[in-house]
Amino acid sequence: MKNITFDNVTLNGGFFADLQRLGREVTLGAVYDRFKETGRFDAFTCSWREGDPENMKPHVFWDSDVAKWIEAAAYYIKLAPDAEDVPSLIEKIEEVIDNIEKNRMADGYFNCYYITCEPNARFTERGNHELYCAGHLIEAAIAYSAATGRDRFLNLMKDYADLIDRIFRVEDSAKFTTPGHEEIEIALIKLSRYTGEKKYFELAEFFLDKRGANEKDAEFCRDWWSKPAQLQNHLPVREQREAVGHAVRACYLYTAMAEYAYETGDPGMAEAVKALFDNVTNKRMYVTGGIGSNSNGEAFTTDYDLPNARAYTETCAAIALAFFASAMQRSYGNDSAYADVLERILFNGARSGMSLDGEAFFYENPLEIPPKWAKPEGSHFPKSQRSKVFGCSCCPPNVARFIPQIGGYAYTTDQMTVYINQFMSSTVHVRILNSDAVVEQETNYPWDGKVKLTYHGERDARLAVRIPSWCDKYFAGTVKGYAYFPVSDGSTIEIDFGVKPMLIGANAKVNEDLCKAALTFGPVVYCMEAVDNGESLGGIRIDPKGKFETAFDEENGYVTVTADGYRRKTSTALYAPLSAEEEKIKVKFIPYYAFANRGESEMQVWMNIK
Repeated sequence: MKNITFDNVTLNGGFFADLQRLGREVTLGAVYDRFKETGRFDAFTCSWREGDPENMKPHVFWDSDVAKWIEAAAYYIKLAPDAEDVPSLIEKIEEVIDNIEKNRMADGYFNCYYITCEPNARFTERGNHELYCAGHLIEAAIAYSAATGRDRFLNLMKDYADLIDRIFRVEDSAKFTTPGHEEIEIALIKLSRYTGEKKYFELAEFFLDKRGANEKDAEFCRDWWSKPAQLQNHLPVREQREAVGHAVRACYLYTAMAEYAYETGDPGMAEAVKALFDNVTNKRMYVTGGIGSNSNGEAFTTDYDLPNARAYTETCAAIALAFFASAMQRSYGNDSAYADVLERILFNGARSGMSLDGEAFFYENPLEIPPKWAKPEGSHFPKSQRSKVFGCSCCPPNVARFIPQIGGYAYTTDQMTVYINQFMSSTVHVRILNSDAVVEQETNYPWDGKVKLTYHGERDARLAVRIPSWCDKYFAGTVKGYAYFPVSDGSTIEIDFGVKPMLIGANAKVNEDLCKAALTFGPVVYCMEAVDNGESLGGIRIDPKGKFETAFDEENGYVTVTADGYRRKTSTALYAPLSAEEEKIKVKFIPYYAFANRGESEMQVWMNIK
């Protein structure tokens, strides 16, 4: 199976085209400005000295923040190389490259924190993100080379990767063996593919094979944060079957494992990633596609432990799961399970990480915001409003680089089949049976379930259309969630998935959601906010047999749903005889991704039903 990269897909309008426009016109500049203000870009000059403002001192992960921004900018350049913002973006990126070239060590090493603050301590502290930062710089260099043809950044990062290979794999002279925060494994596999140089793949293989299988890293298990399971170092990767520890690190590791299995056909690795994907998505994932329920370690916990108000669900974790699902789709793309998870993330868990205006972001994405009086002082609850920048600001640039790549999740191909995995108004160019072909997709998804596909190509082929997991319409002849259609030049296929409001329930083992329901409209998860429905949302019950009415909100560009419900009459007494008295009300719902855009407000995804 072959993924069709984002630069071969043109978005022609609709939900994702609007999101990409927002990402380019607003988010990219907003993230740059905040990073410039907070010293992240200036850190690459390596000029900070003791006595300078402490808040401008480079941090161990600042390289990765800037690298992800560069990667995002490069993707937008690739999508529209003649756009008027391209010269300015190139100028900003070249300034960073100048500083890397000027300040790197003679052997190719670059990390703005260590060069500036601890030049003699490099590769001594496993948890300090050196290899994680190196990985993001490598990915940025690949993206910039692919977008512009300029290879100076790429060559600098190849030098750095060569040094890492020598220090870790050849000499074994670093204080640790594998990175505390996975990411470089993905980057090295990409670097090997892009350059054709096998040694980078071998280095990625080295890091994968040594994880959980060497004694040197055990020396760094000093506290709970660096315990083996927290860093996925508890077992060799081929023996791992349950998602544990820090959710972002875990899914970056699983992505690299899946890419490795794709490249090698390694049966042990394939068995591991299939089991891990099943465990994540069927036992440890929220209905929004968010993962990592525990704020203590930003981590997975146990099966079905999915609290709502305390949900951590880091934005980066949802994006990491999207990367994992995409890698699995590449290997096993004739099974819709991977595209179903991607869809859940695209419309919910990742999109909620950014405000509707594109300028502010969530680190955590809860599924409930309780009343202020229900959040005791000293307890951890996620923030109820987005911020423009954080101290640990990994999520904003991750969102920024994720958005331009979205078209790359829509299509895959095998020798004679084009798989339609995601629904977005678009045109894709593919190779089928060694000839060029084009598929045009027309749709207003997700607000309308109608999809029209037109095939143009010299050779007869097949289109495989994913039937979304939420769709309750019957389609004959589906195989693993795909409906197959033979096509020739000019063939058209029209499908209507029947988007409508639908109540769904959780597995009975998800204790917090027992006897509750969530509202969906196609792939979009909905929530209710107090700004529409009044305070004390917990006192509202939805009538599953009542009317569900939809309306399109022109200002915000989404469908709202109004449902029949009941509100319990309040009493001043702390306890009183149970009363059946309720008032009938209309309850308004908005897409989950749109919550917290209208000021402080209670919010619920899972609600009581009558």
